Amino acid sequence: MLNDLYAQTEKKMKDQVEHIRHGLSTIRTGRASLAILDGVHVDYYGTQTPLSQVATLSIPDPTLIVAQPWDPSVLPAIEKAIQKSDLGLNPSNDGKVIRIPIPPLTEERRKDLAKKVHQVAEEGRTHIRQARRDANEAAKKLEKDKKISQDDEKRGLEQIQKMTDQHIKLIDDIAKKKEQEILQI
Repeated sequence: MLNDLYAQTEKKMKDQVEHIRHGLSTIRTGRASLAILDGVHVDYYGTQTPLSQVATLSIPDPTLIVAQPWDPSVLPAIEKAIQKSDLGLNPSNDGKVIRIPIPPLTEERRKDLAKKVHQVAEEGRTHIRQARRDANEAAKKLEKDKKISQDDEKRGLEQIQKMTDQHIKLIDDIAKKKEQEILQI
């Protein structure tokens, strides 16, 4: 019974770590990365469609992203969507492709992005703690319903705490790495 609880809790925590890893990959650094455009949606014939589904995206050099739409009539919509996104990017349209230069980050923008990294990481830690709380309640309920002994409950709570500490450390390490990536000049 406790093993099922451990497995469920471990899965929730791992999913949260992956969610945070993906969330932090969309925060831009000074280098071009296609992940920063993951949140950009284009009005494609009345439907909000992810940019990656209406254009081929490539990185010809570290400071440039190129979007080549499959349908050239979508160029203005793509350009508008990128400008409206809160990425601080200024795309240029040459009639065939959209070039998106990645400007170097200002010191102020770096600090804002570092704050955002902290917010995303804190959300992740909160979700991990919630998973711990749920698992602890489930373990206590198993003991209360006499399905496990008090000793098993105590060991279960300790094991759940170890999992929590391990996953929070993972989130902290990912956030620290991302922050260093952003703050390095």
